[in-house]
Amino acid sequence: MSNQKQNNKGVAEGIKETAGAAFHTLHSALETTENVAMNAVDAAKNAANNLTGNDKGQRNHE
Repeated sequence: MSNQKQNNKGVAEGIKETAGAAFHTLHSALETTENVAMNAVDAAKNAANNLTGNDKGQRNHE
């Protein structure tokens, strides 16, 4: 194989590895964002339940 072909193959592999690493990083960031958002939703739901006394779908009618 000529040096140019070897160099091109090396560059292509480097790009592929970099793209894979970037995808993994982005995927992890999206999962983290999703977890933060879901925690915020859960906290808002819990706060609303505490304010209304509506825990597990039942109100205290005393």
